[in-house]
Amino acid sequence: MRLSEGHVWVYRSDLISADGIAPGSLVRVADERGKALGTALYSSASQIAIRLVSREDVNDLKALLRRRIRDAIAYREKIVRDTNAYRLVFSEGDFLPGLIADRYNDILSLQVLTQAMDSDVARAAIVSELSEKLKPAAIVERVEPKIRELERLPERASRLIQGEKTSTVLSMNGVKFHYDALEGQKTGAFLDQRENYAAAAGYARGEALDVFCYQGGFALHLAQSGCKVTGVDSSRSALEIADRNAALNGQEIEWIEANAFDLLKDYAAAGRQYDAIVLDPPAFAKSKRNLDAALRGYKELNLRALKMLRPGGVLVTCSCSYHVSEEEFLAVLAEASRDVHRNVRILERRAQAKDHPSLLSVPETAYLKCVMASVS
Repeated sequence: MRLSEGHVWVYRSDLISADGIAPGSLVRVADERGKALGTALYSSASQIAIRLVSREDVNDLKALLRRRIRDAIAYREKIVRDTNAYRLVFSEGDFLPGLIADRYNDILSLQVLTQAMDSDVARAAIVSELSEKLKPAAIVERVEPKIRELERLPERASRLIQGEKTSTVLSMNGVKFHYDALEGQKTGAFLDQRENYAAAAGYARGEALDVFCYQGGFALHLAQSGCKVTGVDSSRSALEIADRNAALNGQEIEWIEANAFDLLKDYAAAGRQYDAIVLDPPAFAKSKRNLDAALRGYKELNLRALKMLRPGGVLVTCSCSYHVSEEEFLAVLAEASRDVHRNVRILERRAQAKDHPSLLSVPETAYLKCVMASVS
């Protein structure tokens, strides 16, 4: 059984009995012999029917949530540096399955992903504890409609929960960013790349191309290190914010609205050359059935980029697809390098920032791959 091996999920197909359990309930879990395995949160809708929250017998969900939130905040106090924007709660990574909480300077952003975390009791405990400990100017809730639909939760719009402020300026590694709490993807920014932004800036020099740049995370850090940067994204609205971010930092960056695959194909064919290229695409494999197509997409992107790097150039290439393993991602990079006859030396193999902790027993919490390499 997965629970006995250290995992915290039980799929619906593995349940022996769940009769009469209300959606979102705190339940005691036992194996087929009746041996107690712990306490979990139950979903009547998700294929992940049970998410374990403790190996012990727990009766008070409210007290458990408050304690775990305090522990999550204390963990960040130990490991977060050079930023006022970071993940506060990372679902299973902080033993709070179904809850995401991010800090953006003086604004907190929440995402509720399960029936249990959507209950009035859970919501009250979460908001109260975060307010008491961090005293934010405002708390917003960001909603993923598809997730609420899958969990059979009532429709809800992204909204202010507390306070009146919805925008601020945050800082990562000395680089400033505008933040609008009710706009942008996910909770509004990609905090998981924060440490990788700084690492990339330590390697890149000369002319740099940031592909899938979104609001300029890598691009602004590369410009800060002295690179002449071009950022590429298909979203005009994201590029408009990226341009505002560049102005905020006194930087001049060229922004191009384009399909990344088409642009890389055209630039490679035209013989365009760069000293550093960043590839940070969205998840290509959101399920296992998308894996083959995802690997083809990653190969094409990396092959084009390798063609366009000057000797000694730096490639920063990323995958946030959990279903693409690090081994598969490195194999794609190796295959692309063979096809274009380039030598690739790995400088670093990196992952998501430490404020997105991964559990050894829950491999799903480790999803981001970031390879930094020297190309000759």
